Amino acid sequence: MKVINFFKESAAELKKVVWPSKDDVFSSTKVVLISTVVIAVILGLFDYLFTSGMNLVF
Repeated sequence: MKVINFFKESAAELKKVVWPSKDDVFSSTKVVLISTVVIAVILGLFDYLFTSGMNLVF
């Protein structure tokens, strides 16, 4: 009966969870998307610079 006990305890724990509001989720998603784009641009710039430097050397 460990499985049944596990599901009962899981349901009890899920009732204690405080879910984030719609605004919290939206702002967190916005932060993740913006930071991902910024990091991608920085890495792309570094890649371009290193590739251009290697083409000059070789």
